[in-house]
This record gives sequence, C-alpha cells and structure tokens, in this order.
Amino acid sequence: MISLRAVSKTYNGEIKAIDSISMEIKDGEIFGFLGPNGAGKTTTIKIMTGILNADEGDISINAIDIIKAPLEAKKQIGFVPDSPDMFLRLKGIEYLNFIGDMYEVPSELRKERIITLAKRFGMETAIGDKIQSYSHGMRQKIMIMGVGLHQPPVWILDEPMTGLDPKSSYLLKEMMREHADKGNSVFFSTHVLEVAEKICDRIAIINNGKILISGTLEELRKHVKENESLEKMFLEMTEYA
Repeated sequence: MISLRAVSKTYNGEIKAIDSISMEIKDGEIFGFLGPNGAGKTTTIKIMTGILNADEGDISINAIDIIKAPLEAKKQIGFVPDSPDMFLRLKGIEYLNFIGDMYEVPSELRKERIITLAKRFGMETAIGDKIQSYSHGMRQKIMIMGVGLHQPPVWILDEPMTGLDPKSSYLLKEMMREHADKGNSVFFSTHVLEVAEKICDRIAIINNGKILISGTLEELRKHVKENESLEKMFLEMTEYA
C-alpha cells in the first residue's frame, strides 16, 4: 500500500509543483495517475520513490515512512522512470545482475527469472549488448525486466508503455494485472487514457499540482455525465475540451 498525506512540493520557493495532495493506493489494485504535461505527475512519483523530498506531508510504502526509513521503504518498490536512458554503458545482463545484487535475489532464482523475462520480452539475444545500443523501446523493456526480476510488492511506473511495441505493451498490462491480483500494488502514470480505462481499478486526475478527482470510473462518472468516456471526462476536468 502507498499512502500520501497532505504532500506539497515547491520549486524555487515560488512554483508549487504539487499542492497538499493525499492518496491511498491499496493492496491488490492498479491505480492510474492521469494529468496533462506539467501537472505534477512525475514530481509526485519522484517524491513517492524518495528521489525528491517533499516540503510538507507524509509518505509511506507498506507502512514504512520513506523519510525516516528510506532504504527499508525503497526495498518495497520497483520503479520504472519516465526516461529509460540509464546505465547506458552496462550490458543488459549486467544491469539485471546489478538489480539482482541490490535486491539480494538468489542466483538460481535470478537466472530463472532472467531467462523467463528475456523470452517474454523477446530480449534473449539483446541482453548481451550494451544498453546504449538499444532502441528506446528496448531500453524500456530492460527497465521493466528489472522490476520483474526482484518482484517487490509495490510497482511505481512513470509512463511505462512509452516506446513499447503492441506485444510488449500487452505483456506489461498482463504483468501489472497479475501483480495486483497477488495482493500487490501498482501505481502508474499514463497519457494513454484507453489503457487506464481498461485496466485501472481506480484513477486520480491531477492538474496544476492538485488532485481534481479520484475513484473508480463509476465514481468519477457520478460527477460528470453517465457513461461518458474517461477521455471526455479528462478533457472536461482539465479544461481542454
């Protein structure tokens, strides 16, 4: 479970990137985080993962305070950032072994999971190459494989489907559902509203650093027109319709 309580972050003492937001992502659910560019999605995610510190508020991952016990909290998290351009000088297999070492995945289990993930994502031959030689989509795949390798209870994914081919995108959606169905939490941001509408158990829409609305699709529709699509609701709430 992820819990945020009255979390705020200001840049340069003036720009309030997020403004007293509160959310609770429950065990066993996929939670979609939607908003236009610059709305505060990535800042929120960086605070949730401990990359940035909030100015105010409390953040806990599975009841572990990420400020008071950052290492213990981060052990609960599998994170895919909005840009996969990381560890470029490592080979794919070196990156996966690095993740395995960091999260203390036993060698035999690690080997088994790497083989399985490489086959699922069509990366069997590519994991021996340097990440800098990968396409954007392949870099995205290796980051996702890292999360699948150590299998933490909480997944936090920032635009995880950007650059993925249709097959890999479908596979990731399957993995997210499988992970949540095992009683774990999946939190992901996306601009692909059709995906959010199909797979999310609950959704929050953020704009100008504030949560506009949060809940199931049925709950969201109570505040707008019945049977309206998520895309139409999003456009109306963010004033782009």
